[in-house]
Amino acid sequence: MFMSGLVLTLNYYNRDPHWIKFWKKRFSSSGIPYLAWNAIIMVFLIVLGVGFSWQHLGADYWDAIIHGDQFYMYYILVTLQLYVLFPLLVMLFKKLPKSHAGIMVVSFIIQMFLMIGIKYWLPHVDTSNWWFLFKNYGENVLVYQFYFLFGAFVSIHYKEVDAFIANHAKALGFFTAVLALGTVALYWCNIHILKLSMAATMSVHQPYMLVYDTVMIIFVFWFGRQYAYARQHGLWPWLDRWIHNGAKVSFGIYLVQMIPLTFLTLIMNYIHMPAWLLVLCLPIGYAFVVGIAFLISWFCYKVPPFGVLIGRPQIHLHRRAPAVTAQPSKEK
Repeated sequence: MFMSGLVLTLNYYNRDPHWIKFWKKRFSSSGIPYLAWNAIIMVFLIVLGVGFSWQHLGADYWDAIIHGDQFYMYYILVTLQLYVLFPLLVMLFKKLPKSHAGIMVVSFIIQMFLMIGIKYWLPHVDTSNWWFLFKNYGENVLVYQFYFLFGAFVSIHYKEVDAFIANHAKALGFFTAVLALGTVALYWCNIHILKLSMAATMSVHQPYMLVYDTVMIIFVFWFGRQYAYARQHGLWPWLDRWIHNGAKVSFGIYLVQMIPLTFLTLIMNYIHMPAWLLVLCLPIGYAFVVGIAFLISWFCYKVPPFGVLIGRPQIHLHRRAPAVTAQPSKEK
């Protein structure tokens, strides 16, 4: 969510506002994969006999695309909502150029109240008659408003934020480690003191997780800057190429992850091992899922016309105007 806000703002904040073109481009690049992979994965599961049925395929597919609650596709549904609201986000920052820090403070306070309400108040409320996006708040863009605004803020004030993080890197690393360990205590409290269900215990929508996520985002941002520095000062070519290729198809890896996860689940049904060994094998499972997802995504990226399935179309319906070659004297 943070990266979506950052990248969108980086690309469009200083452009002339042509929002119809923006919506057309963004809805097609995200909407087509969303519609396609909901159908592909649903058919895939039916063929394997592990979910859904041919008889109810139409109804199940329609329910999945309007709710975004299958195959981890909720993120795309949230992002599509962001595209609708993004012009308002840009207008907010442009109309209040001297109040960007204040916007973030208010946004964080609102986010904290949302997290408190979701964790401590909402479970005791009858939401059966609520609109879907309020009842299933995980698919509601407003529940992630702070992260989108935070990404936009960092994009607009990139140099200042980068300098601040660089000057406080050690403290940032310390607090990240402390908060990460604190999630263990949070889990224990949720289970043994608050007596929450496992779903509520593992939910990201908790006050503590808001603080943890914010600090972790900043830490990952710092880590990314270290990678950029290493890349400019002799990073291993094979590692740089591997990361570069992974970044190209990262959206595709997210989209197709359900396929290798399903295969892994089927494999695990035939493997029995103690819990401690299962934990030790987690990296192998992660590598399996990421590897298969990467291969599927890379195929789509390289073989026309399948690039459209991962937001990387190789065939464009509208011919682009020829680029104007820059004159040497104009270079900056």
